[in-house]
Amino acid sequence: MTAQKPLILITNDDGITAPGIRKLITLMKELGDVIVVAPDSPQSGMGHAITVNDTIYCDPVREFQDADHKEYKCSGTPADCVKIAVQEIMHRKPDICVSGINHGSNSSINVIYSGTMSAAVEAGVEGIPAIGFSLLDYSIDADFSHCDTFVKRITSQVLENGLPQGVVLNVNIPKLKASEIRGIKVGRQANAQWVEDFDKRTNPMGRDYYWLSGEFVNHDEGQDTDEWALANGYVSVVPVQFDLTAHRFITELNSWNLNP
Repeated sequence: MTAQKPLILITNDDGITAPGIRKLITLMKELGDVIVVAPDSPQSGMGHAITVNDTIYCDPVREFQDADHKEYKCSGTPADCVKIAVQEIMHRKPDICVSGINHGSNSSINVIYSGTMSAAVEAGVEGIPAIGFSLLDYSIDADFSHCDTFVKRITSQVLENGLPQGVVLNVNIPKLKASEIRGIKVGRQANAQWVEDFDKRTNPMGRDYYWLSGEFVNHDEGQDTDEWALANGYVSVVPVQFDLTAHRFITELNSWNLNP
């Protein structure tokens, strides 16, 4: 009897037509059966938002799909895409969910804002092993060719070994030639932040509006972080947990005089 191929759910936050997800689809079809449910328009920076005050549409995209896979465009957020894929579209729970390949970094604090990673986290909440892939190149013409080996290798290892309940992987790939990448480094999220600035302007009607800008500042000098790995030519892999409890603070918090 022929072994059943892994069922792979693919999504992203850049939208279903983005070059990054088109590359990811090509790679995942080498590893298993693919179903794609992705936003119908860019959803970068949406974090883990879900749609609760509007309708959600999810329609087949016939110009992309073929005999080997089906694709759907969803009007909702990346997290919505995973929810509707699992509950309404797929005939069984996928063996893995891969999100990306994102155009731009999702290392360090960016994981909080990332729609790419929130889709992966939502899959993790559903009990599905999941990976978010990002390339440190924001260009719509980004070259993803050097990502192939790393994306397939990491995905294959997750399919083979699984992930602990409550853990997903955040993978960031530097913008380098394949020959310049030194390997893979598993590490932790760097202590960094965006120092933000709002550019205040006034429209012709006299109403004030703002453009958000900012500078990314890394406060972490450790050599075990995602930022260090990327700066030194490595693909960064960070295991991310979505239990946000600060467990180490529970004992001290219980010592406070909280009860009136």
